[in-house]
Amino acid sequence: MAASSAKHDVFQAIADPTRRKLLKLLSKEEMPVTAISEHFPISRTAVSKHLRVLAEAGLVNERKAGRETRYKLEPEPLVELKDWLQYFELFWENKLSALRLFVETDVTEVEHLHPAKEKPEDK
Repeated sequence: MAASSAKHDVFQAIADPTRRKLLKLLSKEEMPVTAISEHFPISRTAVSKHLRVLAEAGLVNERKAGRETRYKLEPEPLVELKDWLQYFELFWENKLSALRLFVETDVTEVEHLHPAKEKPEDK
């Protein structure tokens, strides 16, 4: 299913924690809905609805195998999510670099730059 014709976008699809767990589960192997349902405390119908949202976003593929429908992860649409998050990585890296500098800075250097204020009882 083309991304432009998807009923749900990737961001909507992964917003739900159950759907994120479904994606993790399906990343290991193709599975029928009955086997998938055993991993969740919700009804098979509810699992099917979550799978439908993932399929409409292009994140899972449905395949008929006899009387059952099997589902497998289609990771390609996750590239959109990765690209979006990558933009914000710069901000995380800056914060982590500042934290690393703070942690690695000698305590005496910090006290020299920011001397502690005297408490009234210290006078």
